[in-house]
Amino acid sequence: MNTSVEQKYNKWIIVLSVAIPLVVALLFGINLRKLGYDVQPLSFLPPIYATINGITAVVLVLAVLAIKNGKRKLHENLMKFAICLSVLFLGMYVAYHMTSDSTKFGGEGAIKYIYYFILITHICLSVIIIPFVLVTYVRALAQRFDKHKKIAKITFPMWLYVAVTGVIVYLMISPYYNF
Repeated sequence: MNTSVEQKYNKWIIVLSVAIPLVVALLFGINLRKLGYDVQPLSFLPPIYATINGITAVVLVLAVLAIKNGKRKLHENLMKFAICLSVLFLGMYVAYHMTSDSTKFGGEGAIKYIYYFILITHICLSVIIIPFVLVTYVRALAQRFDKHKKIAKITFPMWLYVAVTGVIVYLMISPYYNF
């Protein structure tokens, strides 16, 4: 496999990199209960998807350790699992926000600024990471491991940051949830 595989997937990378954030933003703004649908708030989801973020962080670290130890197949399987976890997180996150009112952060003083800094960087990087993950994955699929390794050095810390800060954001806002 070579650049033809990359070229084959480039359109999909662009489409998904634009469509995913747009669809999430659109669905985030839709609350089914406010539209008159009789749905129960899925208030049990935040600790589950925060846990998924935490597991994703661990899986990413294990995947890097696997490849550094020459275990390519284990690395590949762990990375596929990390992608599946991220997709699962996204589905739960959207479902929660479509059925529940947004929770306001209630902290005051310096902690409020720290929370919003972490939240904003988390959100921004969660959008930016999409094409990086897709390009990194496709380069491995195309067996362009030199290019894969080069972009993975950028993708890994960003993705790890998004996963870890997802947990931190949850822990910081969880006292303010109305269950």
